[in-house]
Amino acid sequence: MLFWLAQYLFPYFHGLRVIDYLTLRGVLSILTSLIICLLLGPKMIALLQRIKFGQSIRNDGPQSHLSKAGTPTMGGLLILVSIVITVLLWANLANYYVWLLLFVLVGFGYIGFIDDYRKIVEKNSRGLPSRWKYFWQSVIGLLVALALYYLAKTPAETQLLIPFTKHLFLTLGIGFIFLAYFVIVGASNAVNLTDGLDGLAIMPTVLVAGALGVFAYASGNVDFAKYLFIPYIPGVGEIIIIAGAIVGSGLGFLWFNTYPAQVFMGDVGALSLGAVLGTMAIMVRQEIVFFIMSGIFVLETVSVIMQVASFKLTGKRIFKMAPIHHHFELKGWPEPRIIIRFWIITLMLVLIGLASLKLR
Repeated sequence: MLFWLAQYLFPYFHGLRVIDYLTLRGVLSILTSLIICLLLGPKMIALLQRIKFGQSIRNDGPQSHLSKAGTPTMGGLLILVSIVITVLLWANLANYYVWLLLFVLVGFGYIGFIDDYRKIVEKNSRGLPSRWKYFWQSVIGLLVALALYYLAKTPAETQLLIPFTKHLFLTLGIGFIFLAYFVIVGASNAVNLTDGLDGLAIMPTVLVAGALGVFAYASGNVDFAKYLFIPYIPGVGEIIIIAGAIVGSGLGFLWFNTYPAQVFMGDVGALSLGAVLGTMAIMVRQEIVFFIMSGIFVLETVSVIMQVASFKLTGKRIFKMAPIHHHFELKGWPEPRIIIRFWIITLMLVLIGLASLKLR
């Protein structure tokens, strides 16, 4: 809205033309969402405490988590509100990438909200049944995948880019739809599985979102795309506004979510943020790089798959508990040590992903 207002006032106030610059609006989106989070955070935490939206703790989990019972959850609403307001203020709302990402954010956020609501308010430990959760995730994921496939204007928008090469692209055809669906739904559930310790999921989300913002800016600029040997995708640079909003709101949320957490984000935050990251990776054609940068999310997911498969096939568990961050807890690692080390690993993986821009 402010972007459109600035454009309307260009003829009268020439200095407002700086709002056209994606870099400036990207910075403004970080600051705006961060400030919104910091201002609304205490009020939302107080509201969640007042209406008794407190976290319930698994009896079979680490004993150290029992002290967290009653900590306000569904704090992901704070992140979603901050992102939506920021995007509406600073993004070019004529850009369909923006609306698709908002659709994913709100759609997956609503699924997570229903799941959290049933667990906390209705005292239903199962929350939203898995089959219905995956069904609605699949519906949204397929709709977005179909939209991206049929709205593509150039072949590059549906090809698979192989990182660390200059000219290797795989033509996917209709296979693009299945890849996009897998990335969106997979990323959503991977972030959700990672969200088990204070601040563990939000900082990797911030780091990966920031890196995807860099890819979006480069892919949306014809000169940078040509220089870096990546696909030029008209209009995709606008994603930097949403990436900035995720970075700002994520840092703002971390202010309250850092150990010991005052609030948890719940499924409403984890499912939506994961899905948006996956969708952004598809839009900038960096699925493989996204897989690398999201190594912690991948590790958490694989640990659950391995644990379940091993127990069903052999009756034995590979880890003390899955996801893998609980394994390290039960080995005696203090929670802050696990969190910080996972952050450091994510930073390293994100830097490797960004290095792929030049190692071509």
